[in-house]
Amino acid sequence: MKIEQIYTGCLAQGAYYIESEGEVAIIDPLREVQPYIKKAADNKATIKYIFETHFHADFVSGHVTLSKETGAPIIYGPNANPSYEAIIAEDGQEFQLGKVTIKVLHTPGHTMESTTYLLRDETGKDHAIFSGDTLFLGDVGRPDLAQKAADMTQEELAGTLYDSLRNKIMPLADDVIVYPAHGAGSACGKNMMKETVDTLGNQKKMNYALRADMTKAEFIKEVTEGLLPPPQYFPLNVKMNREGYEDIDAVLERGTQALGPDAFEVAANETGAVVLDVRHQDDFAKGHVPRSIFIGLGGSFAPWVGSLIADVKQPILLIAPKGREEEAITRLSRVGFDGTIGYLDGGIEAWKKANKEVDTVESINAGEFKSRLEHKVQVFDVRKEPEYLAEHVEDAKLAPLDYINDHLSEFPEKETFYVHCAGGYRSMIAASILKSRGIHNLVDVAGGFKAIKEVGIPVTDYVCPTTLK
Repeated sequence: MKIEQIYTGCLAQGAYYIESEGEVAIIDPLREVQPYIKKAADNKATIKYIFETHFHADFVSGHVTLSKETGAPIIYGPNANPSYEAIIAEDGQEFQLGKVTIKVLHTPGHTMESTTYLLRDETGKDHAIFSGDTLFLGDVGRPDLAQKAADMTQEELAGTLYDSLRNKIMPLADDVIVYPAHGAGSACGKNMMKETVDTLGNQKKMNYALRADMTKAEFIKEVTEGLLPPPQYFPLNVKMNREGYEDIDAVLERGTQALGPDAFEVAANETGAVVLDVRHQDDFAKGHVPRSIFIGLGGSFAPWVGSLIADVKQPILLIAPKGREEEAITRLSRVGFDGTIGYLDGGIEAWKKANKEVDTVESINAGEFKSRLEHKVQVFDVRKEPEYLAEHVEDAKLAPLDYINDHLSEFPEKETFYVHCAGGYRSMIAASILKSRGIHNLVDVAGGFKAIKEVGIPVTDYVCPTTLK
């Protein structure tokens, strides 16, 4: 028996490859499926099953394409209602894979079709669970995403999750290995550990949601407390996962059209496409196409695209580092953004050579920022609220990047103001959005809060914040 966790850090997502006696099961595959097909072929094995733990909200799974390419059936647990052909398994149903068995444990609560898959080894011993978004390491799946679909409140879903954990998962032996669908950084939970594999026994000790003496009322309160609104693209991804989608090969073929500066400009004007610049923030600051949006490949690229671009069908034109165009299109497609219609051939240098207009962002280091703070200036912190509450620059206003589009009127019209985040990535995204909306009187603080503290700028912890939320 072979188990491989295929972890994608940008999405904090774990897919799984399980092989026994030349037969393979894939659990929660990513959109691009060729790596799974190649791995099976290299091992002279056949993909027999494709298991989905639920209809994912934070990424588009590769189940539909993988089934089409391999002929392997897609398997969901009870209550799933996909638009395409799939096996809707019964609770307790077992699937033979070589010498091992995969048993369906229906564990509703995160969503009503959420299912955990229990792997039993060649001797019939419980070996591992693939828990999807039911059980994370250090946390459990948020119970607010499926309220509309399930016609239930988040409290009712949380109560259902409590029962699933107590009745289906906690009775399993402590040495059972837990393989979750996500790790730290995913918006599907709120308190995940950085590790991606653990034993159930350790989770019973470490995970607040698995306390043996916890009542259902306590569980509901703790699990629902402090939930931030989910990203806008989540329901759109659920729809694609339930109804199907275009093959990624077609998405790549359309998106990898190399456009010269004139054709790129015409396409932007005629289609209303978002010009998305995915280079490093320092390069964007030095020169970019006016009104383009920066979201760099070097950060949490796909989740920020999903959070800040409202419609997955929005046409996109790319400005990417040479040779990384296909990577950018692939990573966009992972969260359902299939509308890339081309990229700027030759990048920003070709744009400049064509004598096209170029914009810049004034970006200063923390030392210069410290000098400017000696005068009365306005500072906007675009980190998340918990980061701000822990520590922030004195008198800085909180303007979380997630909500910046909704509160543009809060920024000064003429007076210069300063924007920072934790390390410089999010503040440049914020700067690009503000400039695209005609707000140019801003200065970015390179290096963010980390650099700010290093140069000794006074910071403070929680004081009733001025917030744009």
